Amino acid sequence: MVAGLLGGAADMSPWQVVLQAVDWLPFVHVDSGLTPVEQGLLYELRLPRVLVAAVVGGLLALAGAGYQGVFRNPLADPYLLGAAAGAGLAATLAIVALPALTGGVPVAAFTGAVCGVLLAYTLGNTAGRSGGTATLVLAGVAVTSFLTAIQTFVQQFKVEELQRIYSWILGDVGGGWEQFWLVLPYAVVAAVLLLLHGRMLDVLSVGDEEAVSLGVAAARVRLIVLLAASLATAAAVAVSGLIGFVGIVVPHVVRRLAGGSYRIVLPLSLLGGAAFLVLADLVARTVLAPAELPIGVVTMFVGAPFFVGVLRMTRRAET
Repeated sequence: MVAGLLGGAADMSPWQVVLQAVDWLPFVHVDSGLTPVEQGLLYELRLPRVLVAAVVGGLLALAGAGYQGVFRNPLADPYLLGAAAGAGLAATLAIVALPALTGGVPVAAFTGAVCGVLLAYTLGNTAGRSGGTATLVLAGVAVTSFLTAIQTFVQQFKVEELQRIYSWILGDVGGGWEQFWLVLPYAVVAAVLLLLHGRMLDVLSVGDEEAVSLGVAAARVRLIVLLAASLATAAAVAVSGLIGFVGIVVPHVVRRLAGGSYRIVLPLSLLGGAAFLVLADLVARTVLAPAELPIGVVTMFVGAPFFVGVLRMTRRAET
């Protein structure tokens, strides 16, 4: 986050930025030497962008870890399970039908995320257990493609909103303070619910029968975690668009470094996802400065090869 605040297309001294950040602290007054225009750029554009990227990245990584714990599938991910596509379709419908009702977009996205995950899960179950861990992911890809097709169809009826929707699909965390305050309450609720269920997910990982024998209501835990992960995905998608692979890259890195206990994986995924997306956004707005890359493009460059590696490791473990 410090790197994200210091870096950018605007030519400002890192030391002056640090002094200005110190000046924002309560009861502290420091002359940073920045002009009023530069101070406004830093406070109104760069700071909220860093905060939104941190919240969205943390939510997506946390949701990915939650989905992986619920489905006991290392390939589960908000983007691949249909949650992001469902939230994206519902949010697009909300943008098209009720463009003035900004607060209704997260509610619509939450509904779409839950429906997308349930559809993918139901479709995956119809294939039975013969498909291995990839069955659920294949079902999620099918659902994602179907929902994305519907979303594209809807866009054709609102050409005047096409640019806004297209920019949103590619990912954008530059909406300012309004975007941050919109996502924050949903983020807090989803994060608290998921973090409180870390121990329960550890118990579920040994099997439902063993969990029940230990006094854990497996069905209730799965439902709460599923809803909380869908809320996290919906909140992130509603304010930033479709940013893929964060939910699969970060939890796997955390497991490699800190072990497989969800009491550790969940909080570290939250922090790691925040750091990952802030750095991805920093790359997106500096690599082609003064032009910007969509942040979703940067995460796909990192996530696509990573996903192939995870898929190969999973297949090797099954055989």
